[in-house]
Amino acid sequence: MFENLRAAINAALDAATPDSDPRDVIGKMREAVIEARTSIELMREGVMKTEARLAAERQKLADAERRGRLAAGIQDTETAEVAERFAAKHGERVKVLEDKLEAQQAELMLAEREYEEMKSQLVEQERKRPETQAARRVEAAWRDLEAAGISRSGADEETRRLKREMERAAREAKADQQLDELKKKMGKG
Repeated sequence: MFENLRAAINAALDAATPDSDPRDVIGKMREAVIEARTSIELMREGVMKTEARLAAERQKLADAERRGRLAAGIQDTETAEVAERFAAKHGERVKVLEDKLEAQQAELMLAEREYEEMKSQLVEQERKRPETQAARRVEAAWRDLEAAGISRSGADEETRRLKREMERAAREAKADQQLDELKKKMGKG
């Protein structure tokens, strides 16, 4: 199950060539992280179901063993043999469910580690976004211009206006993305 999600994040990282749009790459990575989180929740539910089935099967095994002891105590060999067969059957199921639970728990731990790794990769990619790098370069250029004696005062108002517009556009894009994700979750996308 989790291999598909890992493949999605790897595809997003592979697509991160100089020609690709970093926002697309980050968007794909974000989608992969969301899918991973959803898969982990499904895996946890699977573990809980297996735990419940295992508990029920252990109870059936204990009941069959108890019935066998009681039947043997009153020399009811036929009932004791039937109870022994049931105990063997339930014992096999317990062993299979224990193995299954162990595998599910190991897979869940692996998925959680990979999810954390994917999240940190996403944070790193977002930190490296060109917009952030460009803002740093612009700030460095202004420092150089100020060192050369050129003032920012005339350009500051225009810069603030442009910055407000960019921030508004970013908020609107984020809101649109959240709306799209909500629509997908509700099955209307």
